[in-house]
Amino acid sequence: MRHYKKGRKLGTDAAHTKAMKRSLVQALFLNDRIKTIESRAKEIRPDVDRIITWAKKGDLHSRRLAIAALGNDKELVREIFEKVAQGMFADRQGGYTRILKLGPRKGDNAPMVIMELVTEPVAKKEEKAEEKPAKKAAPKKVEEAADEAKAEEVVEEAAEATEAAAEEAEEKKAE
Repeated sequence: MRHYKKGRKLGTDAAHTKAMKRSLVQALFLNDRIKTIESRAKEIRPDVDRIITWAKKGDLHSRRLAIAALGNDKELVREIFEKVAQGMFADRQGGYTRILKLGPRKGDNAPMVIMELVTEPVAKKEEKAEEKPAKKAAPKKVEEAADEAKAEEVVEEAAEATEAAAEEAEEKKAE
């Protein structure tokens, strides 16, 4: 029975699953992008995010936890911590990985994906936040009157445009 056993088995026993996940995480940090099957990518995503969060913390305990998670690869851990210290994920609060679906594999129809580390800066949402308070501050009657005035202007402009088009058509017929 699988009581209290979290995560996917990935078609292997527990020791092989653990080794495979560790290997995939190491490959992702070394190459910044790996090609694997979808279930494996989804299974290693929390491990990658956890290691990056430790690197953002940057203390000795976090470094030792990362070394233990990556199989005593101190050089790789040093590279990760240096990248993060230089500000690689400074503006990102989570979601350090991206999974892009490729479609089924030819041999066994397994869903293939590309998993990569996200390096682009986060898009700010300040513009939307500034617009909302301005709308809430104005009374509804003023907004409705402004909307009606805009609608009337649009109707008048459309009427003028149709009249101008009709005049041009009459001129062409006269020629």
